[in-house]
Amino acid sequence: MFHLMANTASAAKQARGALRRRAVNRLLLDQARNSQKKLVALIAAGKKEEAGKLFPELQRRLDRAAKGHAIHRNRSARIKSRIAHKLR
Repeated sequence: MFHLMANTASAAKQARGALRRRAVNRLLLDQARNSQKKLVALIAAGKKEEAGKLFPELQRRLDRAAKGHAIHRNRSARIKSRIAHKLR
């Protein structure tokens, strides 16, 4: 954690909250990215059936990240659409 350089108590409180939000957003994004990489690797290996079973997990993770505003909802939809297209 870095040293907070806030001039007021309210600014210090905002900075602490920003650190907490950043940690949560980072976790949501990392989980979504890891699921996406796993799916893309399975598709590239020709294992579309296995990838199809993991696709709902990716959808859940992307939807959760979008709900928490870690990523934009349209980006989430775009990623899901592109993966679904590859699964066909």
